[in-house]
Formats: sequence, structure tokens, C-alpha cells
Amino acid sequence: MTDTARARKLADRIRVVVAETLQRRIKDPRLGFVTITDARVTGDLREATVFYTVHGDETEREASAAALESAKGVLRSTVGRETGVRFTPSLTFVLDAVPDTARHLDDLLVRARAQDAEVRSVAVGKSFAGDADPYRKPGEEDDEDLDAADAEDHDGDEAEDA
Repeated sequence: MTDTARARKLADRIRVVVAETLQRRIKDPRLGFVTITDARVTGDLREATVFYTVHGDETEREASAAALESAKGVLRSTVGRETGVRFTPSLTFVLDAVPDTARHLDDLLVRARAQDAEVRSVAVGKSFAGDADPYRKPGEEDDEDLDAADAEDHDGDEAEDA
């Protein structure tokens, strides 16, 4: 039976413990500016996934990933000591894709704004191809049809009278 509230609390505690341990205890020179963004624990509390971001380029990301992998044992023992659970979950570090996704969305929004501005600049001083209101109104359509029908009827009546 899974207790999701307990898993969430443990995940929050693991996130804090890993972040503090990285800041205070791990002195690996490969470890860049790492931010622990989230942690998730499976329902059986056996495995924990820790999400992180690295400020920097691809080489700094790879170096930080290697540093986290080498410090995994120290981090797991610290998590076990700090949380006090019977079985310390195994840690898996995953680079968080949220900043890259956010950056991509920002780029798309900038492109959309530029295209909107271009359309607006082209539309300045232009007029509609047809009427300003191209939609037919129910009353107007009926009037035109009736006028045309009346004209046909009158033409036919005059021809018959003659």
C-alpha cells in the first residue's frame, strides 16, 4: 500500500539534504553551479530521482554530472542519516529539462511577437477587400430575394395581359 504523502515528504527532505550536502560537504572541482530543483520518490520509497540544473555550457553540465555520480555514495549515506528511514533510497540524478524548455518557449514567443508586428505594419493603411462587414444579415437577404421574385412575377403578368 503506497502512501503518497509520505513519499512527497521524503522527496522534499531528500531535496533539501542533497542540496545542503552539495553546498557544504562535496568539494569536487568538477561540480559547477548546481541547483537541485526537485526530487521524486517511488511509492515503495526504494528509489529517489533527484532533478538538477547546471548554470553553464555543455562541458560544465557533463563535468557536474560526473561529479554527482562520483558523490552518489556520500550523498546517499547522508540522506539515510538525515532522514532516518529504515531503507535509504538509491539516488538517481537527472538533468532537469525545464530551463531548456522555458528558453525554447521564450524564443518561440519572441518570434511570434515579431511576426505579429510584421503583419501589423503591413496592414497599416490597407482597407478591406470587400465590405467592412462581409456577413449577410437575415433581413437583408430576404428583402433582395423578395424584390427579385416580385420583378419576375410582374414581368410575367404583363406578358400574359398583352
